[in-house]
Amino acid sequence: MSARSIQKLFDLSGKTALVTGGSRGLGLQMAHALGEAGAKIMLSSRKAEDLEQAAAELQAAGIDARWIAADCSKEEDTRRLADETLERMGAVDILVNNAGASWGAPAEDHPVEAWDKVMNLNVRGYFILAQQIARGYMIPKKSGRIINIASIAGLNGNPPEMQTLAYNTSKSAVIGFTHTLAAEWGRYNINVNAICPGFFMTKMAAGLIESMGEEKMASRAPLGRLGDEEDLKGITLLYASDAGKHITGQWLAVDGGVSVVLGA
Repeated sequence: MSARSIQKLFDLSGKTALVTGGSRGLGLQMAHALGEAGAKIMLSSRKAEDLEQAAAELQAAGIDARWIAADCSKEEDTRRLADETLERMGAVDILVNNAGASWGAPAEDHPVEAWDKVMNLNVRGYFILAQQIARGYMIPKKSGRIINIASIAGLNGNPPEMQTLAYNTSKSAVIGFTHTLAAEWGRYNINVNAICPGFFMTKMAAGLIESMGEEKMASRAPLGRLGDEEDLKGITLLYASDAGKHITGQWLAVDGGVSVVLGA
């Protein structure tokens, strides 16, 4: 086979992608990246109204987008999402596990129910959805890309003022899940990789960023800024496309260099 051009390697025409937590923030940014490269997009999050607006935004950009409301902290809802997506799209070539939750509390006072809420969505939900999509399409097809959104919070501890024990633990688990699933499913030609975003001004991170000071947080990064509305597009497309077909079991921090300074 002769080598393809870079344009062909990054082209996702004819592919379909399911993006959880896709109605805003990083999920919507990644959906844009995949759609702009030619993929059909299925968005999911809990709220229909948010999904309608996000799908309309993608459609206005010329992207084939639709949505399904589902709560990926619940097994039944997660399996329904997988089955309904496959029924409506006919395929899921790319799965972006992005839906997530956080909780702030000192470790000694962290509620067990809050721990369970974070773990059920951030880890258990990723597992259930990946399993269902793989069994329903990727394994029989012997092809697929799974992109798990972890975090630089999964690479190390926090400054004392950032009290997010469950979140950090969940994101460390996502990295381990990515390594192990990639090793097991490589024989099915399924690539499994993770992205570790740093600080982006998303709805989930906004409260923490504002409490700690945006300028102070930006100053911790060698590049001197927070992530913006296009900083995840490149790595998402690399992992999803044939340009990244020999990459599996890996994570990449997209954080302006914060993890280099603080250590990983």
